[in-house]
Amino acid sequence: MLTASHRLRQSAEFTRTTRNGSRAAQSLLVAHYYLPAGATGPAKVGFTVSSAVGGSVVRHRVTRQLRAGCQVLLPDLPAGSKLVIRALPRAAQAPASQLQSELRSVVRAALAKAATK
Repeated sequence: MLTASHRLRQSAEFTRTTRNGSRAAQSLLVAHYYLPAGATGPAKVGFTVSSAVGGSVVRHRVTRQLRAGCQVLLPDLPAGSKLVIRALPRAAQAPASQLQSELRSVVRAALAKAATK
């Protein structure tokens, strides 16, 4: 479980991250990563799982699986960074192991893109 200090909650933070951050996509997930200049504090992660993924039960299952995967990735994120993970409709049928491996891969790709900016 992500602690409250590691969760993106405000709409403005989601918007800023998706508009200003670097983006990486794969078949199940899209990651938006943003490191504001002079950022301090803990890294924060947010999730976007739309109704296109499925009903409420399916969306919450996908979100729980993503949250568990991000718990492992948090120590690798720089302080003050923001990460938004968007689940694509195919994520609903993916097994948890595939979702976890793609999460690691897409986050690594977004971090690499941000490093080249």
